[in-house]
Amino acid sequence: MNYAICVSGAAAGKTVEPDKEKAIAVGRAIAKAGHTTVSGATVGLPYYAALAAKKAGGTSIGFSPAASLKEHVLKYRLPIGMFDFINFTGAHYIGRDVHLILSSDAVIYIGGRFGTLNEFTIALESKTPIGILLGSGGAADVIPELLEKLEAVNKNMIVMDDDPERLVAKIIAMLDKDYKGIDTHALKTQWYLNGGKEHSG
Repeated sequence: MNYAICVSGAAAGKTVEPDKEKAIAVGRAIAKAGHTTVSGATVGLPYYAALAAKKAGGTSIGFSPAASLKEHVLKYRLPIGMFDFINFTGAHYIGRDVHLILSSDAVIYIGGRFGTLNEFTIALESKTPIGILLGSGGAADVIPELLEKLEAVNKNMIVMDDDPERLVAKIIAMLDKDYKGIDTHALKTQWYLNGGKEHSG
Protein backbone atom coordinates (compact mmCIF):
# COMPACT_ATOMS: atom_id res chain seq x y z
CA MET A 1 0.00 0.00 0.00
CA ASN A 2 1.03 3.57 -0.65
CA TYR A 3 -0.33 5.50 2.32
CA ALA A 4 -1.08 9.23 2.35
CA ILE A 5 0.47 10.42 5.62
CA CYS A 6 -0.27 13.99 6.61
CA VAL A 7 2.24 16.11 8.50
CA SER A 8 0.58 18.74 10.68
CA GLY A 9 2.42 21.42 12.62
CA ALA A 10 2.97 25.11 13.11
CA ALA A 11 3.20 27.31 10.04
CA ALA A 12 4.73 30.01 12.24
CA GLY A 13 5.58 30.64 15.88
CA LYS A 14 8.11 29.48 18.42
CA THR A 15 8.03 25.74 17.61
CA VAL A 16 9.08 26.12 13.95
CA GLU A 17 12.82 26.68 14.24
CA PRO A 18 13.43 24.18 17.09
CA ASP A 19 11.40 21.50 15.28
CA LYS A 20 12.67 22.12 11.75
CA GLU A 21 15.00 19.10 11.73
CA LYS A 22 12.30 16.90 13.23
CA ALA A 23 9.87 17.84 10.47
CA ILE A 24 12.57 17.13 7.87
CA ALA A 25 13.20 13.73 9.45
CA VAL A 26 9.47 12.87 9.36
CA GLY A 27 9.07 13.85 5.71
CA ARG A 28 12.20 11.96 4.74
CA ALA A 29 11.12 8.85 6.65
CA ILE A 30 7.68 8.83 4.97
CA ALA A 31 9.28 9.10 1.52
CA LYS A 32 11.93 6.45 2.17
CA ALA A 33 9.21 4.06 3.33
CA GLY A 34 7.50 4.51 -0.06
CA HIS A 35 4.54 6.57 1.08
CA THR A 36 3.07 9.96 0.14
CA THR A 37 3.54 13.05 2.30
CA VAL A 38 0.43 15.21 2.59
CA SER A 39 0.28 18.69 4.09
CA GLY A 40 -1.70 21.91 4.17
CA ALA A 41 0.45 23.33 1.34
CA THR A 42 1.73 25.88 3.80
CA VAL A 43 4.93 27.25 5.32
CA GLY A 44 6.67 26.30 8.57
CA LEU A 45 6.91 22.69 9.74
CA PRO A 46 4.61 21.18 7.06
CA TYR A 47 6.76 22.95 4.45
CA TYR A 48 9.97 21.40 5.76
CA ALA A 49 8.38 17.93 5.81
CA ALA A 50 7.06 18.32 2.25
CA LEU A 51 10.40 19.60 0.99
CA ALA A 52 12.32 16.78 2.67
CA ALA A 53 9.96 14.17 1.22
CA LYS A 54 10.45 15.59 -2.26
CA LYS A 55 14.23 15.68 -1.90
CA ALA A 56 14.17 12.05 -0.74
CA GLY A 57 12.42 11.04 -3.96
CA GLY A 58 8.93 10.83 -2.49
CA THR A 59 5.59 12.25 -3.54
CA SER A 60 4.23 15.37 -1.87
CA ILE A 61 0.61 16.55 -2.07
CA GLY A 62 -0.69 19.84 -0.68
CA PHE A 63 -4.20 20.91 0.27
CA SER A 64 -4.52 24.66 -0.13
CA PRO A 65 -7.06 26.99 1.50
CA ALA A 66 -7.13 28.88 -1.81
CA ALA A 67 -9.45 28.36 -4.76
CA SER A 68 -6.73 28.74 -7.40
CA LEU A 69 -2.99 28.92 -7.90
CA LYS A 70 -3.22 32.69 -8.22
CA GLU A 71 -5.05 32.99 -4.89
CA HIS A 72 -2.69 30.47 -3.28
CA VAL A 73 0.34 32.59 -4.14
CA LEU A 74 -0.97 36.16 -4.06
CA LYS A 75 -3.65 36.08 -1.35
CA TYR A 76 -2.39 33.40 1.02
CA ARG A 77 1.30 33.77 0.08
CA LEU A 78 1.93 30.03 0.22
CA PRO A 79 4.66 27.94 -1.47
CA ILE A 80 4.33 25.75 -4.56
CA GLY A 81 7.74 24.32 -5.46
CA MET A 82 7.77 21.08 -3.49
CA PHE A 83 4.35 19.68 -4.38
CA ASP A 84 3.58 17.13 -7.08
CA PHE A 85 -0.04 18.18 -6.85
CA ILE A 86 -1.99 20.89 -5.01
CA ASN A 87 -5.69 20.47 -4.29
CA PHE A 88 -7.13 23.98 -4.29
CA THR A 89 -10.04 23.52 -1.88
CA GLY A 90 -11.30 27.11 -1.91
CA ALA A 91 -12.50 26.49 1.65
CA HIS A 92 -10.20 28.84 3.57
CA TYR A 93 -8.19 27.32 6.43
CA ILE A 94 -11.08 25.80 8.39
CA GLY A 95 -12.60 23.96 5.44
CA ARG A 96 -9.16 23.08 4.12
CA ASP A 97 -8.39 21.29 7.38
CA VAL A 98 -11.38 18.97 6.93
CA HIS A 99 -10.41 18.12 3.33
CA LEU A 100 -6.80 17.58 4.41
CA ILE A 101 -7.47 15.20 7.28
CA LEU A 102 -10.25 13.20 5.62
CA SER A 103 -8.05 12.70 2.54
CA SER A 104 -5.20 11.28 4.63
CA ASP A 105 -4.69 7.73 5.90
CA ALA A 106 -2.94 9.02 9.01
CA VAL A 107 -1.70 12.29 10.52
CA ILE A 108 1.55 13.06 12.36
CA TYR A 109 1.62 16.08 14.65
CA ILE A 110 4.78 18.11 15.29
CA GLY A 111 4.71 21.15 17.59
CA GLY A 112 1.87 23.38 16.48
CA ARG A 113 -0.62 25.96 17.66
CA PHE A 114 -4.43 26.18 17.61
CA GLY A 115 -4.65 25.31 13.89
CA THR A 116 -2.77 22.09 14.60
CA LEU A 117 -5.11 21.40 17.50
CA ASN A 118 -8.08 21.88 15.17
CA GLU A 119 -6.66 19.33 12.74
CA PHE A 120 -6.09 16.95 15.65
CA THR A 121 -9.73 17.06 16.78
CA ILE A 122 -10.88 16.42 13.20
CA ALA A 123 -8.60 13.38 12.99
CA LEU A 124 -9.67 12.10 16.40
CA GLU A 125 -13.38 12.38 15.68
CA SER A 126 -13.01 10.82 12.21
CA LYS A 127 -11.00 7.86 13.61
CA THR A 128 -7.97 8.73 11.51
CA PRO A 129 -4.75 7.15 12.89
CA ILE A 130 -2.68 9.74 14.73
CA GLY A 131 1.01 10.04 15.56
CA ILE A 132 2.21 12.55 18.17
CA LEU A 133 5.88 13.60 18.14
CA LEU A 134 6.53 14.07 21.84
CA GLY A 135 9.02 16.72 22.91
CA SER A 136 8.26 18.92 19.93
CA GLY A 137 6.41 21.49 22.04
CA GLY A 138 3.20 23.35 21.32
CA ALA A 139 0.05 21.38 20.58
CA ALA A 140 1.89 18.06 20.29
CA ASP A 141 2.96 18.21 23.93
CA VAL A 142 -0.41 19.52 25.15
CA ILE A 143 -2.47 16.82 23.42
CA PRO A 144 -1.56 13.93 25.79
CA GLU A 145 -2.80 15.98 28.75
CA LEU A 146 -6.00 16.94 26.91
CA LEU A 147 -6.67 13.30 26.09
CA GLU A 148 -6.78 12.50 29.80
CA LYS A 149 -8.65 15.57 31.01
CA LEU A 150 -11.34 15.52 28.32
CA GLU A 151 -11.93 11.74 28.31
CA ALA A 152 -11.21 11.51 24.59
CA VAL A 153 -12.65 8.76 22.41
CA ASN A 154 -10.68 6.72 19.87
CA LYS A 155 -7.46 6.86 21.91
CA ASN A 156 -6.55 3.44 20.50
CA MET A 157 -5.93 5.22 17.18
CA ILE A 158 -3.06 7.25 18.67
CA VAL A 159 0.64 6.39 18.88
CA MET A 160 3.34 8.56 20.41
CA ASP A 161 7.13 8.72 20.29
CA ASP A 162 9.90 11.27 20.71
CA ASP A 163 11.85 9.95 17.71
CA PRO A 164 10.66 10.97 14.20
CA GLU A 165 11.69 7.78 12.43
CA ARG A 166 10.22 5.51 15.10
CA LEU A 167 6.98 7.47 15.05
CA VAL A 168 6.65 7.12 11.26
CA ALA A 169 7.36 3.38 11.59
CA LYS A 170 4.64 3.06 14.26
CA ILE A 171 2.11 4.84 12.05
CA ILE A 172 2.94 2.62 9.07
CA ALA A 173 2.66 -0.50 11.26
CA MET A 174 -0.78 0.67 12.44
CA LEU A 175 -1.92 1.21 8.86
CA ASP A 176 -0.49 -2.14 7.74
CA LYS A 177 -2.51 -3.83 10.47
CA ASP A 178 -5.64 -1.93 9.45
CA TYR A 179 -5.24 -2.90 5.79
CA LYS A 180 -4.21 -6.49 6.50
CA GLY A 181 -6.14 -8.97 4.37
CA ILE A 182 -6.84 -6.55 1.55
CA ASP A 183 -5.40 -7.88 -1.72
CA THR A 184 -4.15 -4.67 -3.33
CA HIS A 185 -2.96 -6.52 -6.46
CA ALA A 186 -6.45 -7.88 -7.08
CA LEU A 187 -7.98 -4.48 -6.49
CA LYS A 188 -5.81 -2.96 -9.21
CA THR A 189 -7.23 -5.35 -11.82
CA GLN A 190 -10.88 -5.37 -10.83
CA TRP A 191 -13.50 -3.58 -12.88
CA TYR A 192 -15.67 -2.03 -10.16
CA LEU A 193 -18.57 -1.08 -12.40
CA ASN A 194 -19.02 -4.61 -13.68
CA GLY A 195 -20.00 -6.49 -10.57
CA GLY A 196 -16.38 -6.91 -9.42
CA LYS A 197 -15.37 -8.78 -12.58
CA GLU A 198 -12.25 -7.89 -14.52
CA HIS A 199 -12.68 -5.42 -17.33
CA SER A 200 -12.30 -7.21 -20.66
CA GLY A 201 -11.60 -4.15 -22.78
